[in-house]
Amino acid sequence: MAHQRTNRTEKLDLRLTKSAKQTLQAAATAAHKSVSEFVLETALSEAEERLADRRIFTLDAKRWDAFIAALDAPPRRHPRLKRLFREPSVFDAKP
Repeated sequence: MAHQRTNRTEKLDLRLTKSAKQTLQAAATAAHKSVSEFVLETALSEAEERLADRRIFTLDAKRWDAFIAALDAPPRRHPRLKRLFREPSVFDAKP
């Protein structure tokens, strides 16, 4: 797999224990990578996995139809919410 070279202009520093550094060095060596390459690739992979469900989700046809129906439905009235918006906010300027 060909790796595309990009300009790396940002830096990330971190403090870690001697044991943690040794573990990362051993894992990087086992993967035939530098520690920087190993840490960056591993951290990005984990970040993408954690963010995936916030960017992409899949639904079967029945759930998709229900999702679209919910988006298209008129908003429900909430008397307490309506009252809340009528009251002055803590961010409103005081006279």
